[in-house]
Amino acid sequence: MLNNIGLPGLLLIAVVVLVLFGRGKISSLMGEVGKGITAFKKGVTDGTKEIEDAAKSDTEPRDITPPAANPAAPSDKDKA
Repeated sequence: MLNNIGLPGLLLIAVVVLVLFGRGKISSLMGEVGKGITAFKKGVTDGTKEIEDAAKSDTEPRDITPPAANPAAPSDKDKA
């Protein structure tokens, strides 16, 4: 469906959007979109760096299971 739009169709859509929303709204919207894309890229690079650093520092796997609760310890209910 979108294969047949072409350049004239895109220009017509752009003119209609410009008339409906105005230049100020569109420029502020594009600024927010640009900020969002920049934040997304920064997040992706930070995430990959964090994963790479964790892979370099951890040569062997760690045990991350929480310690088991001590069943022999009296609870608050047993004290009363």
